[in-house]
Amino acid sequence: MSKAFTRESDADGDEDGAIAPPPPVPSGINYITRAGYERLRSELFTLIDDERPRIVEIVHWAASNGDRSENGDYLYGKKRLREIDRRIRFLTQRLEIAEVVDSSMHHGGEQVFFGATVCYADGTGAETTVTILGVDEADSAQGQISWVSPVARALLKARVGDVVHLVVPGGAQELEILSVEYPAAS
Repeated sequence: MSKAFTRESDADGDEDGAIAPPPPVPSGINYITRAGYERLRSELFTLIDDERPRIVEIVHWAASNGDRSENGDYLYGKKRLREIDRRIRFLTQRLEIAEVVDSSMHHGGEQVFFGATVCYADGTGAETTVTILGVDEADSAQGQISWVSPVARALLKARVGDVVHLVVPGGAQELEILSVEYPAAS
């Protein structure tokens, strides 16, 4: 097949384990909670201290067995090493620009800032509770949204009782802020 019709990742041969780039962060600042920072840092050190040396050992053993072209352990190990190295670079870059935010300083406040857990009602009266976190730590399945998401941007700096406008593909929605909570200082 012509090189013109291949994806860039096809040339590397690691399309299966490709890591999607993070969403763009305005002004290059990566706001993150202390817990999120520690999780990323822990993952980085686990990859560097445990995972990578283990895979290097497997690749070394597999390479010593001879023919590398049909050696599954060698080929998989090299691919896994590329994935690990890519993740290490990603985590290092994200941690370098991370700005840890202590959201507990707003404990008891009624204004929405980074780290807040916000309960709001949409136009139909349906209530939703979300926690506004960093790009690298938000998990929508757990009700966490990134501070750069449209919903978070609409909610930020509003207060309990305020009605904010959220523009969505289907039109505009009004969201009424019902409650705002912050974690207590530890």
